[in-house]
Amino acid sequence: MSNRSKTNDFDCIVIGGGHAGVEAAHAAAKIGAKTCLITIGKDTIAKMSCNPAIGGLAKGQIAREIDALGGLMGLAIDATGIQFRMLNRSKGPAVQSPRAQADRQKYQDFMRRALEQTANLTIIEAIATEIITENNRVRAVACKDGSLYSTGTVVVTPGTFLGGMMYIGSERWAGGRLAEPPSVELSQSLKRMGLELGRMSTDTTPRLDAETVDMSKLQVQPGDEPPVPFSFMTEKIDRPQVPCWITYTNEKIHKLLRDNLHRAPLSSGQIKGADPRYCPSIEGKVVRFADKKQHRIFLEPEEENIKTIYCNGLFTSMPKDVQEQILSLLPGTENARIIHYGYAIEYDYCPPIQLKPNLETRKVSGLFLAGQINGTSGYEEAAGQGIMAGINAAGKMQAAEPIVLGRDQAYIGVLIDDLLTKGIDEPYRMFTSRAEYRLTLRADNADRRLTQIGKSVGLVDENRWRRFQDKLEAIGKLKNYLQSSRSQGRGLWEQLRQPNNTVAETLSGRPDIKNAGFRRDVVQAAIIDAKYEGYLAKQERLVASLQTLENKKIPLNLDYNEITHLRAEAKEKLSVFRPSTLAQASRIGGITPADITVIQIHLKSSHFATE
Repeated sequence: MSNRSKTNDFDCIVIGGGHAGVEAAHAAAKIGAKTCLITIGKDTIAKMSCNPAIGGLAKGQIAREIDALGGLMGLAIDATGIQFRMLNRSKGPAVQSPRAQADRQKYQDFMRRALEQTANLTIIEAIATEIITENNRVRAVACKDGSLYSTGTVVVTPGTFLGGMMYIGSERWAGGRLAEPPSVELSQSLKRMGLELGRMSTDTTPRLDAETVDMSKLQVQPGDEPPVPFSFMTEKIDRPQVPCWITYTNEKIHKLLRDNLHRAPLSSGQIKGADPRYCPSIEGKVVRFADKKQHRIFLEPEEENIKTIYCNGLFTSMPKDVQEQILSLLPGTENARIIHYGYAIEYDYCPPIQLKPNLETRKVSGLFLAGQINGTSGYEEAAGQGIMAGINAAGKMQAAEPIVLGRDQAYIGVLIDDLLTKGIDEPYRMFTSRAEYRLTLRADNADRRLTQIGKSVGLVDENRWRRFQDKLEAIGKLKNYLQSSRSQGRGLWEQLRQPNNTVAETLSGRPDIKNAGFRRDVVQAAIIDAKYEGYLAKQERLVASLQTLENKKIPLNLDYNEITHLRAEAKEKLSVFRPSTLAQASRIGGITPADITVIQIHLKSSHFATE
């Protein structure tokens, strides 16, 4: 340490300016912590290295939750989105998810400006190489240029940069992202601190020159009119939207891929990690779904003026000549020019069972991990972890209680709980099916679930809070009106509760509703509350019945081997996962209700504080 130039102190240092790092740095600084974001370059902040899109099934809910807590993602996509769609419109609100295509560069620019305008936040262009600890507590971060920054907490959000290796066919080179170097020293620093590291991999898609794609052969996919915003602070989006296009693979492409499987880095053994199940390569899909005659490919613009096309669904690390042949056989891209070839990237991650529920590592006090380092995939999953890590890192410096979202409170809560209780050996992706309380965790009510929490930690400002209170008041007024008004001899509220009723479709157009000036989101909230009133009451009773286990704390240093009558398998798994509550223990694979009962008895007899 004596050889380095020590600089001014920070309360929190965030390493990495990707989607997790942006939300972590913004949250920590806005809460009041003196924060530093160390990033390789300001021009790569919030870079969308994969598809320039936000949201999607379950991911849209996470983006709305980040916004409700006071984060940046929703505001950024509303300001820079070029096509907006609500997925699953024909299904119930519980599984409807917003998604938007972004102008890649404008999204980055928005995030950079937002961080530059955030009080208490300093952005430093550097490469972090070492996290310095003392007595298993974070003390400083050292950088490649010789600088040393003292701090009480560190949030590590390195994306795919840790020990990153990139592959196209037999080509192999070190990198964290296209044309950017990997972070090797930081991986070694984490290992020296006693953290276990593993390897994961993922593929990207070719990018095409839009002028060389024949759109006339393709199915057009327009955006929704009117577009539905992501942020609860956005009144409306009234700028023009651009189309996307749909094409399909065919048997010739599938044969080409099968004939060249031996040339793919995963098949040849260059990459050791498994092909991601939820974002598989096109060659992996052809093998896994051998009976399918075609696979759908979305051709999505990367900017408002449509210069570059992202081939969503054509993830591959096949050799360049194979990628060229694939595109020559794909309707619409027969003569397309490739701007960037698809590639695979393999990188280090830290199995997340090494974390506490607040995303702090068990081994090192003050060290938080968020994003792909925890084994997740996707901007939204990363950003959701980032905002929680930022909140808790700042809270630690203020001696505040950790903020841990429950599975009944947020998809972010489901995500983090899954990371802590399930073995992650492939990139984790969120789906609505992972949330047992998805009827409650809807995209439309994220503000009603989480704005209060954002306000309590200091992340939600007065403007957002006042707007939220006005919305709650309006919903209350409308519900009172609906419950006291009748039409055709029946109460409007009761009619809304009935299946296949037509009241919901015409409610916004009723003169009494229009004249009262209720906003569209207020009307929709009241309709959904009425429709699901009975189901939600049942779910609330279920949540309440399980709350006892959620409230029963387990000491992290509990010696499971000393618990009489606990099965050997349970002792082994619990010793590895180290759950913080009985409810979390019950969600670990292989743990039975009988095991939970045995632990409860032991905690009572041992006089552990369990409330």
